[in-house]
Amino acid sequence: MDKKKKQLLEKRRQALLGGGVKRLERQHKKNKLSARERIELLLDKGSFEEIGMFVEHRETNFGMDKQRYPGDGVVTGYGTIAGRLVYIFSQDFTVFGGSLSETHAEKIVKIMDLAMKNGAPVIGINDSGGARIQEGVVSLGGYADIFYRNTLASGVIPQISLIMGPCAGGAVYSPAITDFIIMTEDTSYMFVTGPNVVKTVTNEDVSSEDLGGASAHSTKSGVTQITAANDVETIEKTKKLLSYLPQNWKAKTPRSDYDLGDECREELCDIVPDSPNKPYDMKEVICGIVDRKSFFEIHQDYADNIIVGFARLAGRSIGIVANQPQSLAGVLDVDSSKKAARFVRFCDSFNIPLLVLEDVPGFLPGTDQEWNAIISNGAKLLYAFSEATVPRITVITRKAYGGAYDVMNSKHIGADMNYAWPSAEIAVMGAKGASEIIFKKEISDSLDPEATLKQKEKEYAELFENPYIAASRGFIDEVILPKQTRQKLIKAFAMLENKKDKIPDKKHGNIPL
Repeated sequence: MDKKKKQLLEKRRQALLGGGVKRLERQHKKNKLSARERIELLLDKGSFEEIGMFVEHRETNFGMDKQRYPGDGVVTGYGTIAGRLVYIFSQDFTVFGGSLSETHAEKIVKIMDLAMKNGAPVIGINDSGGARIQEGVVSLGGYADIFYRNTLASGVIPQISLIMGPCAGGAVYSPAITDFIIMTEDTSYMFVTGPNVVKTVTNEDVSSEDLGGASAHSTKSGVTQITAANDVETIEKTKKLLSYLPQNWKAKTPRSDYDLGDECREELCDIVPDSPNKPYDMKEVICGIVDRKSFFEIHQDYADNIIVGFARLAGRSIGIVANQPQSLAGVLDVDSSKKAARFVRFCDSFNIPLLVLEDVPGFLPGTDQEWNAIISNGAKLLYAFSEATVPRITVITRKAYGGAYDVMNSKHIGADMNYAWPSAEIAVMGAKGASEIIFKKEISDSLDPEATLKQKEKEYAELFENPYIAASRGFIDEVILPKQTRQKLIKAFAMLENKKDKIPDKKHGNIPL
C-alpha cells in the first residue's frame, strides 16, 4: 500500500510542477502567474477540485512519446467564487507552450459539458501557443469541439474568457463566442494571423502588442470588454463581474442586502445643463441613481459615446445602457450600436433587467457611417431591444430625437416603463433643423432671414421640445423630477420582477448580423 501511495503522491507532485521549476520561473519573470496560481487566486480558498490531473497526450510521432506531462498543459476542475459554483480551465504555458492537443481539448470539453448540465458559469484562462502542430488535424478537431460547446452554452450559462498570455490563430474563436473577454495588459494578445504573416502578406510592420494587445482590442476592435493591468487585477475584475451575473439563464440575478432609506437624490437635479447644446457626464447620472459605488462599466474604452455596464439598484443587479453626451453628443453610430446591442442581448439571455438612460440627438451622418453599414448596425440595437423580454425601463434625461428615439428602448418597441425629466426634448429633430425645413420659404422670403429663423426655432422648441406631447399620448408614463428617479426605478423594477413576456413561436429570428 505504501508503494502505491508513494506512486500517487509522486504523480501528483509531477502534475503540480507543470513543465518544471525552470519554466515556472520563466513564467514569473514575464510577470505572469502559473496556471495553478491563477486558479488559486480566483477561487475560494480550498474549494478547487481538479478533474483530469493525470491525463496525458497520445501522440507518438516526432519524439512526443518521450515528452509526457500529467495534465497535458491545462488544469481543469470546479470550485466556488463567493460560495457560488463555477467550472474552470487554465492553460499551462509551461507545458508545450500551453498548446492544445486532442486530450487537452477533451479536458476542456468535459468541463464545459459539466457546467451546462449543472447550470454554472465556466471560466477559461487562455495562455497558449495555439494548436499542437505535432498532432495535426487532431488538434484542429479539438478546437472545433470546444467551439461547438461554446455555441451550445451561449445563453445557457455565463462564459468568461481571461486572456492572460498568447491566444492566436483558431484559438481566438472560442473566446470570441463567449460572453466576456478580459485581457491582461502587456502580457496578452489575440490575433488570427501574427505580425510575421501580416508582414509577408501586407508588408505592414506591426508588433504583437499593437496588432492584438489589450489596448488594441479594447479601443480599436472592441473584441475585449475589460482590460486589467496584471494577472491579479484580471482575476479581481473577473470576481467582480461574476457578482452581477446569475448562475444560468433560469436563475435570478444576485441580490445584495440592502435597507431602503431616503432614496431621494438631490444631486441629480444639477447635472443636466440648461443649454441643450452643453455636454455633461452621463456617468454622474448613473452614479446618482444606482447604489453607491456599484456601477461596473463594460467596454469602457470602446465607442465611448454610449455607456454599458452593470450596477445594483436597492441591492439588485441591473444592466445599464446610456448615451454619453460628453462624446459625440451621445449620437448613435456603427460602433456604439454594436456595443450596446451585444450587451442588451447578454442581459436578456440571463434575466438581467435593463435600465436605459437616454440623451441622443440621432444617428451619426456621413459617408463613413453609411458605407460601414450604419443601417444594419443600428438595426442590431433596435432588434436587440425589441426582442428582449426582461424588465425594461427608459429615462429620457434630455434629447430623444428622430429614429434614435425609437431605437433607445421606446414604448413602441416594448419598453415596460418610460419616464422623462422636465428637461426632455422628444422630437423628430432639433428646433433649428426642423425650422429650416418647415419654414424654408417663409425664412427665405423675409427681410431678415436670420431673425425669422430664430423666431421659428423658438416657436418650434416651445411646441415640440418637451416631454408633454409624448406624455399626453401615453408614450411617456410619467414626467418626473430628477431627484425622484431612483425612488421611481426601485418601485418600477420591483413591480416588474415577475414579468412574463413571450415572443412569437419560431426557431429563432434573423438578427441583421
